Amino acid sequence: MNPGYSDTRVAPERPLSVSALNRAVAGVLEQGVGPVWVTGEVSNFMAAASGHWYFTLKDAGASVRAVMFRGKAVSVGFTPRAGDKVEVRARVTLYEPRGDYQLQVQAMRRAGQGDLFEAFLRLKAKLADEGLLDAARKRVPPAMPRAIGVVTSLHAAALRDVLSTLARRLPHVSVLVYPTPVQGMEAPPGIVAALERASRRGEVDVILLVRGGGSIEDLWGFNHEAVARAVAASPVPVICGVGHESDFTIADFVADVRAPTPTAAAELAGVPRDNLWQTVCAHACALQAAQERRLERLAQRLDRAAGRLVWPGQRLAHQRERLEAWTRRLRQVQAWRLAQWVQRVEHGRARLIPPTQRVERGRERLESLVRRLQRAQAWRHADLQQRLVATGQRLRVLGPQETLARGYAIARDDSGAVVRSASALRDGQRLSLDFAQGGADVTVEGTRG
Repeated sequence: MNPGYSDTRVAPERPLSVSALNRAVAGVLEQGVGPVWVTGEVSNFMAAASGHWYFTLKDAGASVRAVMFRGKAVSVGFTPRAGDKVEVRARVTLYEPRGDYQLQVQAMRRAGQGDLFEAFLRLKAKLADEGLLDAARKRVPPAMPRAIGVVTSLHAAALRDVLSTLARRLPHVSVLVYPTPVQGMEAPPGIVAALERASRRGEVDVILLVRGGGSIEDLWGFNHEAVARAVAASPVPVICGVGHESDFTIADFVADVRAPTPTAAAELAGVPRDNLWQTVCAHACALQAAQERRLERLAQRLDRAAGRLVWPGQRLAHQRERLEAWTRRLRQVQAWRLAQWVQRVEHGRARLIPPTQRVERGRERLESLVRRLQRAQAWRHADLQQRLVATGQRLRVLGPQETLARGYAIARDDSGAVVRSASALRDGQRLSLDFAQGGADVTVEGTRG
């Protein structure tokens, strides 16, 4: 029993705080009312960002607040909506801050379908114990499948959605449809047969097991144990897209990938062609750039190797040129040596000339030298004469006589010194002036400057 509740019986005269009172009432509710199944209609449903569900459960005469925490809500298999009739297994508690009693829901099923839900949970637990729901055994579908198999009804709207999505995203991939009923008593064996046929033929790289939304009865064929085991045993990865996002089936838990809708299953079947094309273009550009760089390096290596490699014909031509050069040099040396020998012979022959002839030649040479000396003396005399005239002309130009002829005069004082500045003169001083023709004696009467 809650301590606060005990205090109200032992000492009723002592007032309780509101918090203590609510704790006492909460203890009474939790101990006095155990877990119960309650049926009613959902209203005011709200899924919080934390994953918790808050709603009101009501019938024609009353209503009660309810909360279902995230850890329990994820196992429900559907998301309730306002107006849905459900059955919940809950503990009766008190929300102490407001003093409101509420149901803390542990499990939920659709009203009138308790047996189906219990069967769903039992099969899910059984398959989980066998490891068929483990994430470690699930495979990743190929990113670039060659062919995609679709297991569904030929008349299902989901097939049109899947085919249009695949045609838009993966037009280069072949699509094979394995028809089967997806609703009613014929659905489980039909789905199993279609999965086995797709696996046996080995025509596809991934299988899409799809169906549109519906009631729990409509989707119950995907909760069949045989279907779950066929999905788990398929050697081809299976993407399951059954119902709406809030619908969960046993096939969803067993499949390699669970898609919220059939269209989403088609989108998960492979990388879109546009993305592949962009990747291929990027790789092609990188490959082209790498090839160009490699070709440039190889071209440089080839050029260096070609520079070191001499063609045999070119080597023979080079040796022929060297041989011809040596031949020319040898001929030149032979000619030079021959000329030296000839010169020496001529010199020796000249030394054998008779004395009278040698005297005659000496006389001729002496006369030639005399004539050359006379010509040189005459040229030297004329050159000195010309230089003397030019020097005399320059002396006359630079001499004082030429300056006086241009109108200037030379002033001399009593001592005969040339007067160069008027500041050196005094009044009454006697000066003599020399002109180009004649001279004059003057007396200084005043100076300027």
